[in-house]
Amino acid sequence: MSLTSRYHMHKQEAEITNPAAIEAVLRAGRFATLALCRDGEPYVVTMNYGFEPAHAGATLYFHCANAGLKLDIIRANPRACGTVVEDRGYQMGKCSHSYRSVVFWGDVAVVEDTEAKRHALEVMIGHLEDDPDGVRRRVLADPRRLAGVTILRLTITGLTGKAGQ
Repeated sequence: MSLTSRYHMHKQEAEITNPAAIEAVLRAGRFATLALCRDGEPYVVTMNYGFEPAHAGATLYFHCANAGLKLDIIRANPRACGTVVEDRGYQMGKCSHSYRSVVFWGDVAVVEDTEAKRHALEVMIGHLEDDPDGVRRRVLADPRRLAGVTILRLTITGLTGKAGQ
């Protein structure tokens, strides 16, 4: 994974520069908040996801209904920015919060191919489930499940990480 920082981080001591540490946050997370925009109107949505590291670039997969506002926005403007936060708890008496976070940028595409949708669901189930085998058999065995869901693929083009103690 490559790191892309558009601006210098104000508190440079908080920046996570180790790619393995950034990947650990993405692996551990269960929810990502996506920021989308259409015609100058922002839209933010939090969704669960599946993370897939890859040689050519990391990918986040999301699932959603087959129609709705987020799909309308993505079709008009596929650029997205998002964040995953690992909450390590508020530090009582210190007026501080311990966390690690990753901000990512990328392009969102609707996955149309049935086998690509199946693969994305396998990634998501593997990422989210403690015991994925039963869920995989139940969900992936039914072709109606694949037809009844839209899969979004966000190809990550940039990442930054930050940690607070």
